[in-house]
Amino acid sequence: MKTVANKTFDEERALYGSRDLLAVNCRFDGPADGESAFKECADIAAEKCFFNLRYPFWHDSGLKISDCEMTELCRAALWYCEKVEINDSALHGIKALRECADISLKNCDIVSPEFGWFVRDIKMTDCTVQSEYFMMRSEDLKFRNVKLDGKYSFQYIKNAVLEDCVFNTKDAFWHAENVTIRNSIVKGEYLAWYSRDLTFENCEITGTQPLCYCKGLKLVNCKMTDTDLAFERSEVDADITTHIISVKNPISGRITAPSVGEIIRDIEGVNGEVVIK
Repeated sequence: MKTVANKTFDEERALYGSRDLLAVNCRFDGPADGESAFKECADIAAEKCFFNLRYPFWHDSGLKISDCEMTELCRAALWYCEKVEINDSALHGIKALRECADISLKNCDIVSPEFGWFVRDIKMTDCTVQSEYFMMRSEDLKFRNVKLDGKYSFQYIKNAVLEDCVFNTKDAFWHAENVTIRNSIVKGEYLAWYSRDLTFENCEITGTQPLCYCKGLKLVNCKMTDTDLAFERSEVDADITTHIISVKNPISGRITAPSVGEIIRDIEGVNGEVVIK
């Protein structure tokens, strides 16, 4: 593997088409303001590098990025890439990951609106995220210990297991399919409307009007805090361990809780059972 160390690159497509290259302590920055430093590359490693220019990794395969910084000027940093490992790095540019596959992120700090759209097979561990429309339309997600702040997250995702996470979000998991969330805290309004086969296990859910218009919804040993107008028109099987402010028009299934402030049934054809245990 060829090594490039302690260099500064600012020209257009500075390392275009490179193969088997290690970049160490390099800066992608400067007055030429060039784009696409590593476009169409394969088997690239970047260590302790600084990225301050647009589109550094496009159409790449076999990337290992560690201890790197991508600034807010590093827009759309990874698009159309596969087989990517990112560790101990900051990704602070908008649209940092899109149309990628086989991705692993560990111990990363992400500040990136529209992060992770149309991604397939992504693992994220011990990461912090600030993002709007996070992971839109992505598939095959495995998250552990991810802390998220941002609205409109996980919309239209499919096939996910998310564990030991904290999500401070809004309008999250809309139209999500085949998703399991375990041992996590989910805060936010209008949670998971129109989802299908969504399961919460040992979770804490906070916010108004959660889990409406769902099919195949399950909650196992979950807490619900400040939740009102829950489960409207949903097919639901829920075991809740705390008080629910109100439940509205569950279509079918069974909801158990120690207490419910109000059970609203103001339309015909809603047969969901509410049991006070």
